[in-house]
Order: sequence, then C-alpha cells, then structure tokens
Amino acid sequence: MAIFSVYVVNKAGGLIYQLDNQNPRAETEKTFSYPLDFVLKVHDDRVLVSFGQRDNIRVGHSVLSINGIDVSGRYTADGKEVLEFLGNPSNYPLSIRFGRPRLSSNEKLMLASMFHSLFAIGSQLSPEPGSSGIEMLETDTFKLHCFQTLTGIKFMVLSDPRQAGIDALLRKIYELYSDYALKNPFYSLEMPIRCELFDQNLKSALEISEKAGTFGPSS
Repeated sequence: MAIFSVYVVNKAGGLIYQLDNQNPRAETEKTFSYPLDFVLKVHDDRVLVSFGQRDNIRVGHSVLSINGIDVSGRYTADGKEVLEFLGNPSNYPLSIRFGRPRLSSNEKLMLASMFHSLFAIGSQLSPEPGSSGIEMLETDTFKLHCFQTLTGIKFMVLSDPRQAGIDALLRKIYELYSDYALKNPFYSLEMPIRCELFDQNLKSALEISEKAGTFGPSS
C-alpha cells in the first residue's frame, strides 16, 4: 500500500503545495532481450505500455529509464528517441525501468484547477443543502481524497485504493499546515508553501500512515 502524492489548493483553485511521495516499490526494473514481449506506444508525449503485462509491469506504466539513463517524454536524457532505440535489436540486452507515469508541473496545476471546479459543481448539484463537495474519487488503481477547511483551503491525498487511515491523515496534514505554515511569520496566506519544517513533518506523517494507517480511524 502507498500514498502517492499530497496537494494543497487555495480557495481560488491555485496549487500552493505538492509532494510526490515516489515509492520505489511501485517501480520495476528488468533486463530484456529482443523482442520485447509487450507493446509500447506514445501517449500524451510519454512512452507507455499499451498491451501485455508481466513481472508487475502493467498496461499504462511508463518507461522511466533505459540502462540507468532517465527518460523524459519520448527521449532519454542523452537524446535518444525511446521507441527507435528499443526497436533496434543491436541494443539488446538492455535494462528498462517501468512505473506509474509522472505528471509535469503544468499538468499538476491544471488538475488542481480542474478538481477545484468539480468540487464546486458537486456542492451545487447535491440534493442536500450545505454539501461539503467531493470528498473522494475512486478508480481501480487509486483514490483521491479531499478535505476542505472552513477557510476554503483544500488538502488532497492521492493513494493506493487499499490504503487505510486517509481521513485522519488529511486532518494531520491540516494540523501540520497550521503549526508550521500559518505560524511562520514569513508565510502569506494563499501563497505557495515553502517551509522546511512542514516538509519534514509531512514526510514523517506519510511514512507512519503508510506503515500503520494510524492517526485515527481508517478511512
């Protein structure tokens, strides 16, 4: 089980904090011979597995590195086009690391703004007055949990669907935000959070939650 990411969104829908809790256990690196026994394709400028699964490599996983060289989009860090390189038998055997696709900074900003709008729409569509809005979105591979404070700040956690204790973790994150961001004399409301103590304590809270799902009742 794992917690993938934490986001904080201000009341205007702007992303003011993000933490990618990359979990090496969610990544798989294997040595392959030619030809590969699954199909790769480019989607949204990433090289993804489109067909075939093996050894924890799943459809939708992205190529993260080849022979230890990081991949960014369709190219390796040393300028090789990924599909062209992998299509050349003379380059084998080689090592490929696969994992969950990583969002760019622009994509994270766009998604934060999009969820902010969906949250507001959810509140308006509710048949019950005073609805809190969307608190959780669930898919077969992740859950997105949201906790909105009285001042309109949203704390969001992206996690493995089996991860317990997320409701309590969200309130713990709010507590850390109050202790280390709001009480920081150099911090301005609604602005990006840049506080080392907040970072350190948040990472510790995520580690505890991943291991035990503590801080309170399970979500």
